[in-house]
Amino acid sequence: MNLRLTLRLARILLHLAEGLATCAIIFPWVGSGRRNARIQNWSRRLLAICGVTVAAPSGAPALHHALVVANHVSWLDIFVINAVHPCRFVAKAEIREWKVLGWLTEQAGTVFIARGSRRDLRHVFKGIVAALQMGARVAFFPEGTTARQGTVLPFHANLFEAAVDAKVQVQPYALRYLDAAGALHPAVDFIGDMSFAQSVMTVLASGAIRAELVRLPPIDAAGAHRRQLAEQAHDAIQGALGAGAA
Repeated sequence: MNLRLTLRLARILLHLAEGLATCAIIFPWVGSGRRNARIQNWSRRLLAICGVTVAAPSGAPALHHALVVANHVSWLDIFVINAVHPCRFVAKAEIREWKVLGWLTEQAGTVFIARGSRRDLRHVFKGIVAALQMGARVAFFPEGTTARQGTVLPFHANLFEAAVDAKVQVQPYALRYLDAAGALHPAVDFIGDMSFAQSVMTVLASGAIRAELVRLPPIDAAGAHRRQLAEQAHDAIQGALGAGAA
């Protein structure tokens, strides 16, 4: 392991320790505004340590109260979105098993859902609707798993129903990661049998990564069917990325 990679790992460990202390000592005593500000700042610094620069977001204005959906490329996605527009996230239960980072994402407000669990889905769905009705911005990745850059998997429609029930709009976000030449960065792909640890090491050992987030026009959920919302969001993101269907 070279010196550069060793130093990056050491900085990440220190940053994670700071995050643990913040969640344990400060978060129980502060409101959502101050918590979101700390999550945003912590996410930006984590990305900087990983060599990820977040470009100024483009596209439509960000809604402060909406159901946000995005394509899913990497474990970096949550931190890129939080670095720009902090959200309450819904994520697959496997993320909760990641050492340290899983606990931190939970403390930041992420709700975890087990695949194939109808009971878990109903519980999470009610929580999403309640959070939206309280004025929160809630985000999830409707592909249900990560996809190779250049493709967008079909969207699962179930959780889109929360926007209908809460009477809020759906705002799609398109995410991509580029190298110095402006091409899709190969180090970011987190697919197949790659473990979380392997992905982290690949990102840390790579060259500079530029994360781009495109905010797309909101989709009105009033009177819409969840499958219709899922298809519209999928097509909007796929079009913004110029990606193919998987």
